[in-house]
Amino acid sequence: MSSLFLFLNLGTQETILIVFAILIMFGGKKLPELARGLGKGIREFKDASDGVKQEIHDQMDEIHNKSLPAPAKIEAPVQSEPVVKQKTDHL
Repeated sequence: MSSLFLFLNLGTQETILIVFAILIMFGGKKLPELARGLGKGIREFKDASDGVKQEIHDQMDEIHNKSLPAPAKIEAPVQSEPVVKQKTDHL
């Protein structure tokens, strides 16, 4: 059974009654048209929701990247010639 029906705590009998009432109110010819319209609306809502989520995610990434300091430039150590001590004779 659909998670929506479980959320609304509807059983099989209630679901059948609702479907029967919809058939009586709208008729068999209008029902496919209503279902298509409902499906299209749900799809548009989902696409818009995904777009908003992606925009928020992009903004958070941008803020995170701006807050990190730039990596320090590592320079190679300067090599010098070893210092040699000269011996001097002191008398």
